[in-house]
Amino acid sequence: MKSSSSSKSNDRAVRFAEPEDVPLLLQFIRGLAEYEDLTDQFTATPEGLKRHLFQEKRAEAVIGEYRGEPAGFALFFHTFSTFLGKPGIYIEDLFVKSEMRGRGIGKALLEFIAKLAAERNCGRLEWACLNWNEPSIRFYTRRGAVPLSEWTVYRVTGEHLKTLAENSLL
Repeated sequence: MKSSSSSKSNDRAVRFAEPEDVPLLLQFIRGLAEYEDLTDQFTATPEGLKRHLFQEKRAEAVIGEYRGEPAGFALFFHTFSTFLGKPGIYIEDLFVKSEMRGRGIGKALLEFIAKLAAERNCGRLEWACLNWNEPSIRFYTRRGAVPLSEWTVYRVTGEHLKTLAENSLL
């Protein structure tokens, strides 16, 4: 259920990504991988994004624009809190091109998703931020976000994921 299809204010606009935006999304994802020095982990393909975002609808993406030019993106999906008994939204990535930073694009993207979360009756909005990314940490805390230092994120990928799945007792 998508509420507003876009939001526009002054020079900034946010809109839902469409299938024809896949090449642009890949550019943004590559830019994020470069910023985070994680290009060795960048394996996304146009086919995979198109299938997962627009056919299977496993996640959603929004594009932030500045004066009509694509400036950044955010990719997010729904989670569920058993304690709250409500859905939530998890922002997997939020990225603004370096030359577009400081123009309110990141804020517009975050606010757009927060508005969606409220409209969709979500109990929380969450994301992760690399510990070294001080500019982003300051950006998020200025908007009321608090780090959850009592939680540690765990991840299983690649061969370990395959082994874990193959060792299933079911």
